[in-house]
Amino acid sequence: MSTARIVDVKHFAVHDGPGIRSTVFLKGCPLRCLWCHNPESQRPGPELAILAKCVKCGACAAVCPCHHVENGVHTLDRARCIACGKCVDACLYDALVLYGRTVSPEELMPELLADRVFYAQSGGGVTVSGGEPLLHPEFCAELFELLRREGVSCAADTCGEVPWSAFETVLPLTDLFLYDLKQMNPEAHKACTGVGNQRILENLRRLSETGKPIEIRMPIVPGLNDSEEEMESAGSFLGGLSNITGVRLLAYHSFARSKYASVGHPDTMPDAETPSQERLAHLAEILRGHGVAVL
Repeated sequence: MSTARIVDVKHFAVHDGPGIRSTVFLKGCPLRCLWCHNPESQRPGPELAILAKCVKCGACAAVCPCHHVENGVHTLDRARCIACGKCVDACLYDALVLYGRTVSPEELMPELLADRVFYAQSGGGVTVSGGEPLLHPEFCAELFELLRREGVSCAADTCGEVPWSAFETVLPLTDLFLYDLKQMNPEAHKACTGVGNQRILENLRRLSETGKPIEIRMPIVPGLNDSEEEMESAGSFLGGLSNITGVRLLAYHSFARSKYASVGHPDTMPDAETPSQERLAHLAEILRGHGVAVL
């Protein structure tokens, strides 16, 4: 039985596929999107977060020399931190969170099956997300196999920047793919995410030929990927593919900005406004002009 590091399990999720779902967020991602809302999932290893509700009481420093609290300032020597979790146990205010616990599919099953009545009533199920879940294809396949034995629908939320063999591993066990499409222009994609999009687009082409339903998810970030030209390019590409159930336009917001400081990552979130409903409607019409459904 394989294992993987997970960030969290979100229960009663309603934006990660149809119905009420439990979403498993796995650690590690090949992209570094400027607007990433889950920076705690980017790196593959465990990471300690210091939340804003820390009161600088010093309980963590009493059990770990990596923590230092002085004059109302709490600092952490992340270079020395081994993510042992002793400080988390000592914290009196639940202000420390260790992201990246290692689990097996079997260990996750009781937690995921606890909500099976809601899956059945709503047409929901379980979604693996991240990070990038298909960096752990064997783990996802084993988890999906266990879930399907229990009659639970399975979805994978992917950025597509993985070897095609990862898709082949999970393909027979996946009921729905949620596929991120962030930028059509390869140079702009690299500037925004750190990598080009050749493999992402090629994997999407190949996936569309398998017969599996695919929901496209497009984050809309003003000034980066919200131009008419970008939508025309995306519409032209998607209009030529099969088994696309529709496109979901995801409006950018900066609510996750505080997460970056909590895990010691540099804040890369753009200083952009949330796109208006009128702007989103306009972009949606461009996609519909290419015969692409917008959800």
